[in-house]
Amino acid sequence: MSDYKSPETRILPEITDESRAFWTGGERGELLIYKCLDCQGLIHPPAPACYHCQSINVAPRPVSGRATVAAKTINVHSFNPAMPSPFSVAIVELEEDASTRLTTNVIGCPPESVHIGMKVQVEFEHYEDVWVPVFRPVAS
Repeated sequence: MSDYKSPETRILPEITDESRAFWTGGERGELLIYKCLDCQGLIHPPAPACYHCQSINVAPRPVSGRATVAAKTINVHSFNPAMPSPFSVAIVELEEDASTRLTTNVIGCPPESVHIGMKVQVEFEHYEDVWVPVFRPVAS
């Protein structure tokens, strides 16, 4: 089981005006996803306009951070010598809207135990000025 802890293990994202809330909300323990204030649709990745109704009345809003694993794989190839493998890569569906998905890592369990349908909860790993959302299994 490997959890990321060293800043050398993550390639950090470039923060843009639209993505800033997503990458920094973890400082307050919030997973911030853009929401259309007209049609109420969630928008991810962050964008300046709603792809549901084309409104520009969008803003980051906190979501619960609860999700379900929709797809997963185990990475066993070390593409970065500082990043321990194996580790899990998953696509999770947010509880608020299953069509809003994040590609992430599931931590806190052996990679081989991650499975489709697993309930997970967001946590944040802090690197420099970025809080990376990762997910941990919810105890059943």
